[in-house]
Amino acid sequence: MADREKRDIDIVLERDPAAKSRAEAILFSPGLHAIRCYRASHRQYLKGHFKMARAINYMSRVLTGADIHPGATIGKEFFIDHATGVVIGETAEIGNNVSIYQGVTLGGVSTEKKKRHPTIGNNVVIGAGATILGPIVVGDNVRVGAGSVVVKSVPPNSTVVGVPAKIVKREGTTLMDLHHEELPDPVVNAFVDICHSLSEMEYRLELMEKRLGMESAKKIAAAKTGNKRAEELACPAGQKD
Repeated sequence: MADREKRDIDIVLERDPAAKSRAEAILFSPGLHAIRCYRASHRQYLKGHFKMARAINYMSRVLTGADIHPGATIGKEFFIDHATGVVIGETAEIGNNVSIYQGVTLGGVSTEKKKRHPTIGNNVVIGAGATILGPIVVGDNVRVGAGSVVVKSVPPNSTVVGVPAKIVKREGTTLMDLHHEELPDPVVNAFVDICHSLSEMEYRLELMEKRLGMESAKKIAAAKTGNKRAEELACPAGQKD
């Protein structure tokens, strides 16, 4: 038990640059306090002392702002940054070496007394404000973008972002990457791809018109507007703010 508590402090110092010393981490890290209170309540829960477990859970929520149900299962090297607004449901399962940020919800979508909360794999980072709902599985080495809403299982080694969350990247990794803000925008990427496809189609159409001895539609539009390139033919994704 002492080794685990020591490791919890080490994790705070590794992943929270605001913590300058072990004493500061012990005294002023709400995430660390939330995890320690959870473990105390979880021990009572496993013994069948449900009221005592919920009492510890309630006091922890008042103290830290995090609501971690005593029935949840959480692995080693778990880290919560800030803790405020974090909600982890009764049947949630979290693997080893997982980091979550403020406002994260691991919630259920059913009132039935069965597995109704997510299962989170190892080496997972869940960004601020993300919501993961239902008895789905988030695989190992996954990054969930800030503000995302995940309602379907996520394969290992993926990055998901959006509402609802979509896979935007797949690659193998075993490193704890905390940059949950550096995520691609799937909508912009799709729009850029469309613009590139349109440009290619315009080029091929110009070649066909040239071979047929026809004047290019683009040149006609440019002549009417007085510009070298008509504004309606420009790609917004390529314009600067």
